[in-house]
Amino acid sequence: MAEVTVFGAGIFGLSIAWECARRGAAVEVVDPFGIGAGSSGGLVGALAPHVPENWNPKKQGQFESLERAERFWAEVAEVGGVDPGYARTGRLQPVADDAALVLARAREVSAREVWRGRYHWRVVPEDAFPGLLPSPSGWLIHDTLSARMHPRRACAALAAAIRARGGRIGTEAAGGVAIEVWATGVAGLREVSEALGRQIGNGVKGQAALFRADLGTAPQLFAEALHIVPHGDGTVAIGSTSERDFDVPDTTDAQLDALIDKARRLCPPLADAPVTERWAGVRPRARSRAPMLGAHPLRPGAFIANGGFKIGFGIAPKVAELMADLVLDGTDAIPASFRVEESL
Repeated sequence: MAEVTVFGAGIFGLSIAWECARRGAAVEVVDPFGIGAGSSGGLVGALAPHVPENWNPKKQGQFESLERAERFWAEVAEVGGVDPGYARTGRLQPVADDAALVLARAREVSAREVWRGRYHWRVVPEDAFPGLLPSPSGWLIHDTLSARMHPRRACAALAAAIRARGGRIGTEAAGGVAIEVWATGVAGLREVSEALGRQIGNGVKGQAALFRADLGTAPQLFAEALHIVPHGDGTVAIGSTSERDFDVPDTTDAQLDALIDKARRLCPPLADAPVTERWAGVRPRARSRAPMLGAHPLRPGAFIANGGFKIGFGIAPKVAELMADLVLDGTDAIPASFRVEESL
């Protein structure tokens, strides 16, 4: 049995640890701040695909991850006994005008090809989903590949599954010789940047909010760059901002107030719903804007998995597979756009 120590208990670290554990490795996860303490402890959980056109390896990797997610999270829930809040409920987007309608219909055709006919991207009349997302044109884009995820429950579910497979999760490493995987988010990007004397990634602050509103299994909504995600616990998450420059990483301000007002305007069921939580955190963004996977640039023999940014939860099943292949079997199937070298 291989021994693997994963530093970082966010979505990348926990997913990699789980995939290694399910393959029979002895695993420990180390994070001095606890499970999901960073940006993985947020609220939104929108697992949404890239636009189905101009296909490339990055989009293909995300598609494979979104497709695998249903099985991945079902097994996590079964082994650990904790519901991660996953459901493939789809997504709605408003169609702005006639030009956007022509483009949306063209993407119906390309989606059938690149999504292999398993999921659809269709233009539907607004009244197919009455009262949920008014559209200027009267038309909506409905895709069935998108899914929702409850970030905090997902981290808790992964931790439970890892422990059920005999893994250890703690604030300090147990010691001894182990294969190391560093999935330490913004702190890890900062460490590598400082050591190399150049920016290989940075943190981008995001603010989000949680409404008390039960929309059941309604699709998530994406309009005016805002994600509106109904969760299965009678809440709706909205977010988020993308702030390169900020003074305080974990406080909310008028920028979130503006998102809350926008959500109330866009989605009628939220018009009078109370806001129960405001959240802010900093997400790790690699220079390449894609996940950064492979050999650690500072630690010989160790590995790095970082740069989840906005797609961390959506790409996590694929990242876990790629990293477990590399760490346990020495099989390097990491796509070129995900490689560490792309950000160095």
